[in-house]
Amino acid sequence: MKGAFGRGIFDISPDVEAGKNAVLAVLVSPQPHPGDPHEHTIRDGVGKNGGITAIDGPTFLSTIGWDWIPAIRDRDTGIWQKVFISASGPVVIKDPLVTTDLPLPKTDSADVVVQAKVENVTDQPQKGVLKGSFGDVSFQQSVEVAPHSSQMVSFDSKTTAALHVVNPKLWWPNGYGPQNLQQLHLSFEIDGKASDSRDVSFGIRKFSYSVPDSENLTISVNGVRVFIRGGNWGLDEAMKRNPRERLEAQIRMHQIANLNMIRNWVGQSTSEDFYELCDKYGLLVWDEFFQPNPSDGPDPDDFDTYMANVREKILRFRNHPSIVLWCARNEGYPPKEIDAALRTLMAELEPTRLYQANSADGRGVNSHGPYHWRTQREFYVFDEAFKTEIGSVSVPTIESIKGMMPEKDWETINDDWAEHDFAKGASGGDSYPAMIAERYGKVANLADFVRKSQLANYEAFRAMYEGRNAKLFHPTTGIITWMSNPAQPSFVWQLYHHDLEPNSALFAVKKAAEPVHIQLNEGNGEVEVINNLDAPLEKARAHLSIYSLDGSVAYQHDYDVTAVASVATGLGAVEWPAGLSGVHFVNLELRDADGKLVSENFYWRAQPEHQDDLKALGEMPTVTLDSKVVRRDVAGKSFIDVTLHNPGMQIALMAHVQLRRKGDGERVLPVYYSDNYVSLVPNESRMITIEATTGDLKGEAALVLVDGWNVGVAASSSAGVDVGVNVGAQVDHWPTTGLPMISDVK
Repeated sequence: MKGAFGRGIFDISPDVEAGKNAVLAVLVSPQPHPGDPHEHTIRDGVGKNGGITAIDGPTFLSTIGWDWIPAIRDRDTGIWQKVFISASGPVVIKDPLVTTDLPLPKTDSADVVVQAKVENVTDQPQKGVLKGSFGDVSFQQSVEVAPHSSQMVSFDSKTTAALHVVNPKLWWPNGYGPQNLQQLHLSFEIDGKASDSRDVSFGIRKFSYSVPDSENLTISVNGVRVFIRGGNWGLDEAMKRNPRERLEAQIRMHQIANLNMIRNWVGQSTSEDFYELCDKYGLLVWDEFFQPNPSDGPDPDDFDTYMANVREKILRFRNHPSIVLWCARNEGYPPKEIDAALRTLMAELEPTRLYQANSADGRGVNSHGPYHWRTQREFYVFDEAFKTEIGSVSVPTIESIKGMMPEKDWETINDDWAEHDFAKGASGGDSYPAMIAERYGKVANLADFVRKSQLANYEAFRAMYEGRNAKLFHPTTGIITWMSNPAQPSFVWQLYHHDLEPNSALFAVKKAAEPVHIQLNEGNGEVEVINNLDAPLEKARAHLSIYSLDGSVAYQHDYDVTAVASVATGLGAVEWPAGLSGVHFVNLELRDADGKLVSENFYWRAQPEHQDDLKALGEMPTVTLDSKVVRRDVAGKSFIDVTLHNPGMQIALMAHVQLRRKGDGERVLPVYYSDNYVSLVPNESRMITIEATTGDLKGEAALVLVDGWNVGVAASSSAGVDVGVNVGAQVDHWPTTGLPMISDVK
């Protein structure tokens, strides 16, 4: 077998004997053109992307080095997917395919088509019955297969009435409905005994890719327009050391962030677990084959191997309901020979999904960033409809930074930082510290840099999605951040760190990507309600409060809200009051007809004449929050409800909670937070629910630590859990260093 994405299926019957041990030896050869590795340094930046590795086609070509990963020395050579041993009778079942159709706009029935190849591996003709079942549906067909031959067997609702399913349980993407999955069992029986069987998980759903009022790629699922909010994945993990439990945490955090798509960039994360978990959590997959941007490496020189791996990928994974389209190439068109072969292959193997030749062109699709931090208003200026790559620096927590570098590198930005992607390049890592100082004030030390960077993370990532919200389906139909998942410990392009601790970017995206959302358009100053759902929001109310820097209320306004489906509804421009402090705050609330809170949003901003100067935030006094905490252990999970209350007259900005074990003080990871980095106005309370695996607490009491921009907390406790201040995140806990970059060090 050749290539990283093919299946090697070997008949070992002549080489094994029942009751005796057998040894399987596998010779693994590296790719023919490993190339010269790229490293990241302060002097040279992150270097170029890719190179000669692309000529080998279906490989982990990114491991030569990219601007998000330094070179992996063995180019991830080795066995990286599961190895199975199985036994069968004379007839085997191969490459089953399940497709589903709905009579849209009705969804009260579905037609299911099942097909599979049956192959006779013996010298004698074989007669048997191919049987199938899922739920309360069952079907079968008698089949005779000639020696060493195969035939395709198909079932559909025209010939098998049971495959016309009434009131089907549909599969929906995250945020639009449940992820109902069906379990198909196929078996081939000869004289009443199973010769072979296959189990296939599938979902009943229907994709479409266009709407009458637009030429742009517009993805609808089950007749409902889906505004795509996604994240790009390069490698799921740089060295492909990613057990299912870790992968599940990564994908679940995308669900928590209200995302509905993962783009499998250049097919580098193609694995069974990946697709199964995307099915489970409702993450649509923009799936790609194995060619990078043409400037990042040559075309593959072995056409047959390339196409064989593409075929294997399609056959192996096409039943997963999460895969919404196949894309031939990142930021470029494939060679004509490959494009023609792919189109032929789609017609043969993939009857329902879209083939998109280029991730950066066609159907209103555009890529190419920008990838650096920008002000919020800049995220509102664009003309493309479906954005497949746009990103920002995304600094992790101080604990994550200290976990990825030795102490000697904590207070100096040097080549260790560069190896973790913080250097000259598309992310603008080399200019980022100066931006932080100019915007929020001079950086005192690492803790101060992290504190200020969480503000920057939140501002950029919220605006990245809210800017697209503002043009919901007019013309915007999708946005995919570069990137949501880090392949290695990094300072850029991520919603959570490699250690699986989220930073403020994740919660900014979670906020902006709410199904029904209220926002301040930071491009034109209007209040907007974003309704992503397929039903109108009627008789709702919105409330606007503007607070001065000292926490006093400067202005309030109420709005009556009717927000039609799948549209951004403007409520009018904010009337900014006279005498407002140079830096101030905006609090928005949206309540439904019953008064239930649907969405809330909180902004810090400066007056237009100095809109990028937020240094006055540094004048805010510390607010000591009251806290209450309760722990519940249920079925192997620990749930901790932390209620934070602001008893003072000042704003408490960006309160951050973090779960640890009380005994050793170490963080518990992964952990799932209902919200985080929350801001509290005077007399406001907020409850955050934390979920962890009880075993990860190792029998110790839980400890919830609190930090933030100007946040302290009064200690509290209850059975099995305490709340306290995160001392290690406090700026004054550490010496003042100025956090120099190595080029500034004398």
